[in-house]
Amino acid sequence: MNSNAYKREVAVAAAAEVPEGITLGVGSGSTVDAFIDALAERRIRLTATVAASETSARRLREHGFEVIDLNQADEIPLYVDGADEIDPKLHLTKGGGAALTREKIIASASRRFLCIADDSKLVDRLGHFPLPIEVIPMARSVVARQLVKRGGRPAWRENVVTDNGNLILDVSGLKIADPIAWEKDLNNIPGIVTVGLFALRRADHVLLAGPKGLRRL
Repeated sequence: MNSNAYKREVAVAAAAEVPEGITLGVGSGSTVDAFIDALAERRIRLTATVAASETSARRLREHGFEVIDLNQADEIPLYVDGADEIDPKLHLTKGGGAALTREKIIASASRRFLCIADDSKLVDRLGHFPLPIEVIPMARSVVARQLVKRGGRPAWRENVVTDNGNLILDVSGLKIADPIAWEKDLNNIPGIVTVGLFALRRADHVLLAGPKGLRRL
């Protein structure tokens, strides 16, 4: 199977795990798109959904799901999202779709975080995929210089503006042996809104699809 088939396989498996009648947190990206479609095919009844991107919100509404603001949600029992990289301790790199800030907020507000991906996303150490960082526009150059001091090679993702009106720097060359320490350090740089490391709030479970079938971490 190709990667799209694996995404479809893991999306259907994740949709089967969603309990009826909950407020569901939904991330963003191509695997999440497949998950939303699988939810609709299952005809599951949800109280509401909270979406991490405008794109996901539109897709959910097109399938008839109610989308509410996070401020309206009393509790989110489950959040489902993809990842760009996953390490053996379930730390993640996210933000390839530029929705990392809202993804991180909803993940932090959720009781359980289920990450879904094809098994090519599993790596020994984070950092092969350039680390996305959302920055305030006026701070782009200032933040970039701080990242260079830390050994990174930041590149401005041109013509991309996040749903929050900010910019994305993609940082190559970082050796992220301690994701928690890196996340704490980068969070303290003025001008950074969110760093695409999900280590302080990592995934609780990861569901992977690949040539050997489905497996759970």
